[in-house]
Amino acid sequence: MSHLTRSAQALAAGALLALPAIAVAQKQQGGAHTLGIDTTNFDHSVRPQDDFFRYVNGAWLGKTQIPADASSWGAFNELTEKSRTAIHGILEDAAKANAPSGSNERKIGDLYASYMDSARVEQIGIAPLKGELASIAKVTSTKDLPAAFAHFARLGIQGPFGVSVGQDQKNSSVNVVQLSQSGLGMPDRDYYLRNDPAIAKTREAYAAYITRLLTLANQPDPASAAKRIVALETSIATPQWDRAKSRDRNLTYNKMTVAQLAAATPSYDWNAYLKDAGLAAAKDVIVRQPDYLKAMNDVIAKTPASTWREYLTFKLLDRFANDLPSPYVQARFEFRDSTLSGQQQLSPRWKRAVATTEGALGEATGKLYVEKYFPPASKARMDQLVKNILAAYRVGIDSLEWMSPTTKKAAQDKLAHFTVKIGYPDKVRDYSKLAIKRDDLLGNSIRTAEFQYDYMASQLGKPADRSRWGMTPQTVNAYYNATNNEIVFPAAILQPPFFDPNADDAVNYGAIGAVIGHEIGHGFDDQGSKSDGSGNLRDWWTPADAAAFKERTQKLGAEYSAINPIDQLHINPGLTMGENIGDNSGLMQAYRAYHISLGGKPAPVIGGLTGDQRFFMGYAQIWRTKFRDAALRNQLLTNPHSPGMARAFVPLTNNDAFMKAFDVKPGDKMWRDPKDRVKIW
Repeated sequence: MSHLTRSAQALAAGALLALPAIAVAQKQQGGAHTLGIDTTNFDHSVRPQDDFFRYVNGAWLGKTQIPADASSWGAFNELTEKSRTAIHGILEDAAKANAPSGSNERKIGDLYASYMDSARVEQIGIAPLKGELASIAKVTSTKDLPAAFAHFARLGIQGPFGVSVGQDQKNSSVNVVQLSQSGLGMPDRDYYLRNDPAIAKTREAYAAYITRLLTLANQPDPASAAKRIVALETSIATPQWDRAKSRDRNLTYNKMTVAQLAAATPSYDWNAYLKDAGLAAAKDVIVRQPDYLKAMNDVIAKTPASTWREYLTFKLLDRFANDLPSPYVQARFEFRDSTLSGQQQLSPRWKRAVATTEGALGEATGKLYVEKYFPPASKARMDQLVKNILAAYRVGIDSLEWMSPTTKKAAQDKLAHFTVKIGYPDKVRDYSKLAIKRDDLLGNSIRTAEFQYDYMASQLGKPADRSRWGMTPQTVNAYYNATNNEIVFPAAILQPPFFDPNADDAVNYGAIGAVIGHEIGHGFDDQGSKSDGSGNLRDWWTPADAAAFKERTQKLGAEYSAINPIDQLHINPGLTMGENIGDNSGLMQAYRAYHISLGGKPAPVIGGLTGDQRFFMGYAQIWRTKFRDAALRNQLLTNPHSPGMARAFVPLTNNDAFMKAFDVKPGDKMWRDPKDRVKIW
């Protein structure tokens, strides 16, 4: 999801291709479907054979300004804004409705109203946090840390250890305690360790932010405390695994008994932590980064309790800054949104109120959204798209020349067990135990965090609830869940330019079809392919097929690592491999599915464009995105997705049908020799 970056601008050269004029009719001649392509976004000064991303999106790039309260802007952001505006109307109505006490509608309205009552927030100040600050003051020894960290976890604040309850990857029907590295206030270990001028400035801004929050809260010696906090977080960051290594599902599956866990960190009482965290029933814990666990034992032992108190105080203030008076809100914005992402202006209060309400009562809000904005016909058409793309994968697996029949059979079995979720969950989560008060924003945020934590902790030892969703219906996104072997498409992404029920099928297959194919592809990417149809981490590959698969992924990684979007930062193939496989394979299978949908009939030519041309244009237009520089750096360091330009470039250069559709020849910048094109699925 990125704009055409500096390196990509060098690709945009050459004269206009002799394609049909694109001032096309928007209605299919003799039919009811629209073209589905926004031709006003095209840049005719660029040859599609040289830079298809700019050809399809160049005029949009030229005329679009990133809004002041955003760090990036593109097709995803446009739909997110549309969804947010729709939710805003729902929340305004709920706030005025005076629904029955205890109902979800009442809670939604009261929470939104509590955020919008800025006068009340300013009046109360930081008073509701005084009890929490007093509890931090009681940390006088490292022996007090387990209780403190357990309490903070219930507030949604993770210390150096991130503890959660989720599905056991090798026994996906059961929920277990999982432990991972955590505790940093900046987005990634690289922000502490990387020798880079822009990142160094970010570190300085982070220390200033910590100082500012501590000063606002009248804490002693804020500037010196900030230095100690940054030094502590640097010692936490140093032994952490990088994000590429932390993607490895085999390396990060290390089951220990609680006794083994306790022995690994004698300076930290895990039995006390688990008891205080409501997880005393745990017998085993899955540890993601075991050597980090041991390294943290030394950090805990050598760090004075006074520094831990400063660290916890800052974490508390940072966590709830947006629920505090305006100086705290402004301080947090200037670092977290402006410095880290380049955002120029604080979002309007109503947008922040929407985000808070969705974070607390997302499924209840989503139910109202679906009732108003998601027609049943959209779900029905999506069902057919998914069926055709699953059928395409079946054909694709059988046609793989590099895979043995044994592994193909296992892959087909996994594909046959995919679960598909479209639009919205069948059952809304029970919020009856969440207390919301119209005049208590900070209290609402604290109670929400505790409610969410208690729900998670209550799942320990219980069978996994595979009906749950990881996203709300109003989220503009989609996902694959490996331990459930499921693909999920929330209602809000099922809108143009991703999905248009009135549009020509070619465009829908190129857009949402490629997204569907992408999510299915995650089940067969470098990590998803490590689990079976039941979602269990299990090797179902022959050694020879695994080696052939790895050879292809390494070639694909080299294609992406050559791209240098900004400064000295290249796309990290280890971090982005899963998404890159999803993009390349998803596009190929969506194309196959489009032709399956034609039932052997030729695609209609609309406005001089063939079906194949419309398919690829539909794909390219969903990746239109512009980034501010800070946000682009953040994406390259922390995000498993490649920037949008690369997503609309590399998959096309590996696609034979694209080359044919646009007559791409040797010498054209989109050309990749057939022997070098990577085809995995």
